[in-house]
Amino acid sequence: MQRVLFHSTIFGPVSSRRLGVSLGVNLSPVDGKVCSFDCLYCEAGFNAQGPGTSGLPSRADVARLLEDKLRSMKEAGDHLDVITFSGNGEPTLHPEFAAIVDDTIRLRDRWFPQVKISVLSNSTRLSDPLVCGALRRVDNNLLKLDSAITRTMRMLDRPGSASLSSEELIERIAAFGSDCIVQTMLLRGSHDGVSVDNTTDEEIDALIGAYRRIAPRQIMIYSIDRKTPEENLQKVPREELEAIAGRIRRETGMDVTVS
Repeated sequence: MQRVLFHSTIFGPVSSRRLGVSLGVNLSPVDGKVCSFDCLYCEAGFNAQGPGTSGLPSRADVARLLEDKLRSMKEAGDHLDVITFSGNGEPTLHPEFAAIVDDTIRLRDRWFPQVKISVLSNSTRLSDPLVCGALRRVDNNLLKLDSAITRTMRMLDRPGSASLSSEELIERIAAFGSDCIVQTMLLRGSHDGVSVDNTTDEEIDALIGAYRRIAPRQIMIYSIDRKTPEENLQKVPREELEAIAGRIRRETGMDVTVS
């Protein structure tokens, strides 16, 4: 089974196809996965692998490790575009997420004031005011919306909450408006013998309606780029992604990028 984990709290920097030279912050365990989704395409593998034994990193350890890395990069004259919260699961599940964001802003301002701070989130914790407040304080608040149709979202993202709907996610994301970037993974294939495809006309029509409701600063669409735990998934060709992006631009007037 596909299972690629980040075995450190601070990792990289790595070259991100969407964000540039990125230093990663992993608020999940370094030997397991903790997430409120169990996406078919997650390179970290399925949640069934368990959370490991290391536990979540403490706020103090995150700050110490991040400052050590930023200091060493500054002294070496290394280039950095962004500090990105991602890793082995959903970063906003960390109970001290908001305070860790504040620590990160402080350390960024000290060592690399020109660098952006990004959070990659699956949008499931937007009912928490502390999480929402922290997301408004970062430069790039990237929120996932893979399908505006609930049955597809549940099949593709497999949320831990059996009652979660796309409509609920859309309304929570819409509260951010231009303070967010919406990310959509497009793919097709099957899981347990059932077809899944969020590139159909019905799916794109629904996404366009959702994007209009949300009115984000930017929309990012992309497809799988690495091996996935569900092996029966197919990458959408770049040409098709560009065609879909063109349609979204024409019908919404929004900034849409393809990566």
